[in-house]
Amino acid sequence: MKKIIGAVLAGFLSLFGGDLHLLSVSNADGKLTPALIEKAFEANGFVIAADSEMNGPFTKQFGASDFTMFNLLTVIPKKQAASLVKSHPDGGIFVPMGVGIYQRKGDNNLHVSVLTAEAMKKIAGFDAPEFALIEKEVLSALQKALPGAKLTMSETSLPSEGALLSRFVRPTDAASWSSDKDETEMMIEEGLKPAGFVLSNFTDYNFMLNDGSEPSPFDFYDTYSICKLKVIYTVAKTRPEAAAFAPCTLMVYKKKDADEIVMGFPGVYNWMSSARVSDPEAKEVLKQAQSDFEAVLKSTVE
Repeated sequence: MKKIIGAVLAGFLSLFGGDLHLLSVSNADGKLTPALIEKAFEANGFVIAADSEMNGPFTKQFGASDFTMFNLLTVIPKKQAASLVKSHPDGGIFVPMGVGIYQRKGDNNLHVSVLTAEAMKKIAGFDAPEFALIEKEVLSALQKALPGAKLTMSETSLPSEGALLSRFVRPTDAASWSSDKDETEMMIEEGLKPAGFVLSNFTDYNFMLNDGSEPSPFDFYDTYSICKLKVIYTVAKTRPEAAAFAPCTLMVYKKKDADEIVMGFPGVYNWMSSARVSDPEAKEVLKQAQSDFEAVLKSTVE
């Protein structure tokens, strides 16, 4: 009886959808490419931070790939990102944000995965009107790039096994923040490589903020796009839609009126919850990546 009730409940909850928008469109001829999707985002006012082609690295490092196409596109929603970060500094975990683009061997369809506005709200820990606006612009760009694409939502997310936002704070002051910034970012960059992480993009977002009508409220605001090939490869075997979380965006910032440097990134528990990653091997590499990433950031505040 308990099994029957559980199955009925799971089916009922799935009607509400999950944390990812999923698009699927026929691409048997291979004419739909990440480059076309990039152009559509640019036409919709987004800045392209990076387009990381992963299928070549998959084959080179692991000797094989299940995909004919696997790209991690990172985009900055220029119209909304500035107001989001100024009102909610931790919103920088979505500057840039990820767009997973993939097509498995033997599948004639191209697939794209992106976060919903509700997922952004849940991960960040606050609500903001920009989330719904970003969601609208992202879907508009994708539907222009992929006419006729079927749009669905992922299954209801699994319960989280840990914090969705990993956040660290380093004390500083007006006299030393500049040198503390340099030391913090040097330690981050030097700590990532030995742990197997790759830096796919760096954004001096404060430069963009200072380009507006008002000066930036930050002394600095940097974001790093960071990925770990083994994690993406292993998770993609069973849950390629988790590509919406890769690369991970690490924010590092200091507000002008604050005496602290803040660092933060969306934890791997988002992958496990939102993309329903339950494969033991995939969960193991995700948890190891979380531990390694946290160790790098902890070293900057100890």
